[in-house]
Amino acid sequence: MISNLLPRIETELQQQVSRLDTPRTKIFHEMLTYHMGWTGEGAGPEATGKRIRPLMVLLTTSSCGADWQLALPAAAAVELVHNFSLVHDDIQDNSPKRRGRPTVWTKWDMPQAINVGDALFVISNQAMMDLAKNYPAEKVVRAATVLHNTCLDLTRGQFLDMSYENRNDLTIEDYWPMIAGKTAALIAACTQIGSILSGADDATIELYRIFGRDLGLAFQVQDDILGIWGDEALTGKSAASDLAEGKNSLPVLYGISQQKRFAKRWAASAIRPDEVAEVAQMLADEGALEFSKHEAERLTDQSLEALMKANPKGDAGKTLSQLAHKLLNRSS
Repeated sequence: MISNLLPRIETELQQQVSRLDTPRTKIFHEMLTYHMGWTGEGAGPEATGKRIRPLMVLLTTSSCGADWQLALPAAAAVELVHNFSLVHDDIQDNSPKRRGRPTVWTKWDMPQAINVGDALFVISNQAMMDLAKNYPAEKVVRAATVLHNTCLDLTRGQFLDMSYENRNDLTIEDYWPMIAGKTAALIAACTQIGSILSGADDATIELYRIFGRDLGLAFQVQDDILGIWGDEALTGKSAASDLAEGKNSLPVLYGISQQKRFAKRWAASAIRPDEVAEVAQMLADEGALEFSKHEAERLTDQSLEALMKANPKGDAGKTLSQLAHKLLNRSS
């Protein structure tokens, strides 16, 4: 089913972004199409990403027994929000590469990149308004409200992430609100919006929201684990990066809470690349790996339990479950 959905998602995204394809804004439009992975050197599936979020919207809508094609503007909207946040994240994190290609700000400078992110955000709102062609106003407003609230959550999560960078007093309790905003909020919005557009009852909508939220939380915890102990050949990024960059991930905050060798080393100075393997082993020996795996497992179970209770139907329901299991590295 995913192979049928992806081309329709790309077409909808391209139509939405084409609002800027005018004679005076050709280069501006090119900036957006470059970031979205459609144009420029290295364009293609590797540059576009997996489009997980729009897939979640459409699969949820269909698994509730409704026509997914009508929800395409909402699927595009959540992906545009995701990409707006990526453009701005790259600037804030001073990241020169995104999916193996130069980021927008490195190609066209920061002021233009900020404008690109702003444009993606505005177009996401316009895409949500396109739902009015096929849905009653009340349903469109409800779905749009979810997305608007989620955008505020994204900024909250980003604020916490940036404000945490130079702090040495963080606890595990500080971690959850950050990733709830940065990672889980938008995935929860996808499943919530999809179920709203399907006409599901409030109890089912809430179950889909919980499914998406806990899916996002579990995914981030697993990403934190891979960021320290992952196989570089499988993850495509250096496992050394999170420790060397001083990222306040869940394993690190657990290690700090234990007040043992790792906590002392972490507080002393930045971790050097040549000692990353030793420090990662130290962290594992003190229980951080086991603790993080347990948290990922707990959230995974909660997510899949909520999905089961929502009782997704048909091929879309099966595909949604398979996608969740794949994201969570669980056999289905």
